[in-house]
Amino acid sequence: MLKHFVAITAAWLVIGLADLPIAVVAAPDSPVRLDHLKVFSADDGPPVLLYAATNLTSDPLDQFTVTVYVFGKDHLLKARQVAPGRRNLDARETKYSAMVLDVGPIEPTDSLMAGVDQAQKVGSDDWWRFDLRTLAEQTVTGKKP
Repeated sequence: MLKHFVAITAAWLVIGLADLPIAVVAAPDSPVRLDHLKVFSADDGPPVLLYAATNLTSDPLDQFTVTVYVFGKDHLLKARQVAPGRRNLDARETKYSAMVLDVGPIEPTDSLMAGVDQAQKVGSDDWWRFDLRTLAEQTVTGKKP
């Protein structure tokens, strides 16, 4: 039993030491806020993004999408990945989710950013949308919008 505990603890320490930094890029009127972002990597698999998503509205959300951008050290976009976030995020509720980053190799000099680019309220056909790419590019280069 102790051997298993030590092995599991050692594995989590290795994963924890391999954290990749990631920043949040957010539209000013986004109905969902991402917090507590962590990217974990392992030698034999793609990195995994863990994040908390909070519904900032008083309406329940049926769904939202998360976009991750990877910029090279030259500040040029290397990769972009979009994935559905949590479904059924109640008003003012926070839930944790994970996203496997199948974007190819990520170098230590790369910059990662994640944000919510669309959301839909329960019972609505309308979507809130925002193109995060320009905002992410301005953030990575340090240019003001």
